[in-house]
Amino acid sequence: MLAKLLAGTAALLAILLISGHARPGHVRPGHDFRPDVARPNRPNVVLIFMDDLGYGDLSCYGALGYRTPNLDRLAAEGTRFTNFLVAQPVCSASRAALLTGCYPNRLGISGALNPTALVGLHPEEETIAELLKEQGYRTGIFGKWHLGHRQPFLPLQQGFDEYLGIPYSNDMWPQHPNQANLKFPPLPLIEGNQPVKTLASLTDQDSLTTALTERAVSFVRRNRRNPFFLYLPFPMPHVPLAVSGKHRNSSGAGLYADVITEVDWAVGQILASLKQTGVEKNTLVIFTSDNGPWLAYGEHAGSSGGLREGKQTTFEGGNRVPCIVRWPGEVPAGQVSNQLLSTLDVLPTVARLCGARLPRRPIDGIDVQAAWRGTATESPRQTFLYYFRENNLEAVRKGDWKLVLAHPGVSYEAGKPGRDGKPGQTPGNHAFEGALYDLRHDPGERYDRQAMHPDVVSDLQQLAEQARADLGDNLQQRPGSNRRAPGTVAKAD
Repeated sequence: MLAKLLAGTAALLAILLISGHARPGHVRPGHDFRPDVARPNRPNVVLIFMDDLGYGDLSCYGALGYRTPNLDRLAAEGTRFTNFLVAQPVCSASRAALLTGCYPNRLGISGALNPTALVGLHPEEETIAELLKEQGYRTGIFGKWHLGHRQPFLPLQQGFDEYLGIPYSNDMWPQHPNQANLKFPPLPLIEGNQPVKTLASLTDQDSLTTALTERAVSFVRRNRRNPFFLYLPFPMPHVPLAVSGKHRNSSGAGLYADVITEVDWAVGQILASLKQTGVEKNTLVIFTSDNGPWLAYGEHAGSSGGLREGKQTTFEGGNRVPCIVRWPGEVPAGQVSNQLLSTLDVLPTVARLCGARLPRRPIDGIDVQAAWRGTATESPRQTFLYYFRENNLEAVRKGDWKLVLAHPGVSYEAGKPGRDGKPGQTPGNHAFEGALYDLRHDPGERYDRQAMHPDVVSDLQQLAEQARADLGDNLQQRPGSNRRAPGTVAKAD
């Protein structure tokens, strides 16, 4: 504990010496923060995090050809956010940001960690689970972890009391289409710290959504008399797509829609358990996704809902995802909000609502409780940094303006989609030129406004320079002053 405190203090002093003050959207530990301790009944928290679910994949967000009635009901009973961004459009990086409130490149986490990785979320970083556990919450995770599969990085070492799930993506297994080059080992199902089963076939994966849902329902029932934090990061609809027999061919719109139908059923089961145990009114439910659709997989991928590009890109199709928040009597029912929010903001907001402290190390999230409650007259978050790959600053945003910086990147529009569960040919280093987009009028990012608004370009370039000084930018060989190292283990045998 003393080591954590000293490390956090040193990091804070370094920031203050460099900048002289806190940067916009950057939270200093213990500064201007008062837990909402006046509330007599701290809410339970259910955080549902999908994998590769696109902005247009729910019927309440415009999906066509199938329905998601349970998620539509969740939206009708809560608030649906239409301008909600993940910190980075890829698995491990996105999850690190959600659980810590930090841009993942601040933590040294990038990309999607594979079975050979010797790094993970550093034990000195503090997760939502750790903060809530200090307040007497029971904590459980059932699903995909993907923040380091070596034991020092697994969930039980990061604040969770219970864990059942897979350690990384469900396509990191011997049946990957490119297995000859990747050489992935068998995919384990882990309970606690130990593998309990090998997922050797799609038939094994078919039962995964149901098994995780049943364990989540059990967790709710067992903890109905004390506060709990339930984190449910479903492995679906990441490829390979798998669905139980009871939902196969149920949508009438293909395998991907069947998978979404089963996920919707799973959400319905969780909501029913909250009602049946009498904790529904005092439970905050958050539903969102880790990034946009993996469009390389054609009909096995979701929809960006008309946004540009998808997963692995910093265009809106990669970073903007569905987000629904429900808390009866506290979050307005049936509302739609276009305020700018991010997964970065989940930790500080939940911490405030649950009477928990913030992490001792600086974070990037802000308390957006006013936006969730519908009382904010403007977006609590005004800026956002679009980083990708190891540490490339590819775009910056302020209000509705987004400045895309020239960079190489994945482009699905410049390639061809795959089919039948195999990826298409997608350029990985397409040369994107710089451009300025007005996302209020042009969410599809098609019309460059640089020539019309040089003052906006200049303002956003200053924001980009601040980001480079803080977090760095590999595109300009800038290291940044305030990045932290990931956790590491010795080389495996």
